Amino acid sequence: MGEAKLAIGGGLNRDRDVILMSQRGTYSADPTALCPNIDEFNARAVGLVYDAPSTERLHVQATKACRDQLAGRGLDLSTYNDTESAADYEDLRATLGVKQWNLYGISYGTHLALVYMRLHPEGLRSVGLDGILPPSKAGSAATWSSLRQGIDSLFKACADQPACNTRYPNPAATFDKLVGDLEAKPVTTTVTLPGSDKPVKVVLDGGALVNWMTSATHVAAQVPAALDELANGKPQRIARQWAGGKLSPAAIGRVAHGLVYGVFCSAWTPYESQEQALEGGQQAFPSFPRSVQAQAPQLTFLRPDCDVWNVPAADPSIRDVTRGDIPTLALSGGFDSQTGADNGPYVARTLSKAKVVTIPYQPHVVFATSKCAQEVAVSFFETPDAPKTQCLKGLAPPEFEIAP
Repeated sequence: MGEAKLAIGGGLNRDRDVILMSQRGTYSADPTALCPNIDEFNARAVGLVYDAPSTERLHVQATKACRDQLAGRGLDLSTYNDTESAADYEDLRATLGVKQWNLYGISYGTHLALVYMRLHPEGLRSVGLDGILPPSKAGSAATWSSLRQGIDSLFKACADQPACNTRYPNPAATFDKLVGDLEAKPVTTTVTLPGSDKPVKVVLDGGALVNWMTSATHVAAQVPAALDELANGKPQRIARQWAGGKLSPAAIGRVAHGLVYGVFCSAWTPYESQEQALEGGQQAFPSFPRSVQAQAPQLTFLRPDCDVWNVPAADPSIRDVTRGDIPTLALSGGFDSQTGADNGPYVARTLSKAKVVTIPYQPHVVFATSKCAQEVAVSFFETPDAPKTQCLKGLAPPEFEIAP
């Protein structure tokens, strides 16, 4: 389990026990709510126009087939959500006889942690949130805002570095122009991926480039050079990165789509209109073509997917902000383009004992990539009112790759 390696490697168990529980539906739970057919479609879709209506039809068909398969196995898909999962964790605490424990949530785990804090505060000593996704604002508009923040920080770091600024004077403008150009005229290329000599066809349109960029902040030092290559007729690097994650054997049968759609379709889409979702794209990236703005990064075809997933809306309280005085560490990465760094101050407004720490130059889930973040988190659980943050002073931006 990668999560266990991450926790242990970062020292969370240095002076305390670490308890991991497989959340209902996930790959090590019983029963699972996995759908390899969706993962297999996503792998094939690297050779299709990303946001074309024809791709949408096939994608929604895969989602419906997944739903039918899970329901056919007797799973009640309306029970895969934050409220039920929070109750599962609280049951585990009670069963183990632990009076209070500390909670560390990463990425979607912060969404669940904030619900848990609201519903079951009595069992919590302190809470760490890393890569923060607040249920009160989760949805399509938030993913656009996060992308804007993450790439703005990355491009500013390039501008602040003379060599990067000279060689790549305006990567933001390059990115914007590429999104429009590729949406109008997608580029098709062929690449080979690590571990295979089989050629893979990859189509890059505007939507594909936006979604590549959402995760490309994990390889931030390459981004200006990769965009420049694409602008100069060399799409292979971006195509290889875009296809690599989806065609990796580890990507097939790993995501618990039953849980993913259980959360998205009960807690997100019922409380965000299509107009609000579109507005999020228009505000963050006004120059993008409307067809790109219509599909939020990370959430392509979400609304039609949720139509076929067909689970009831969660109680409106799912969108309540979490309030209280549980000591909370709100950790973000300055380059996080998946859950923007402004979510730290946002959740801290209603948590009276929250400490907000942004680790500069880091992507989504800073505990995985930053020794400083690990130091801050471990010290927080030792003394929640005074985490050690001295390491922030010595952090330097990545040295951007400069092509000849």
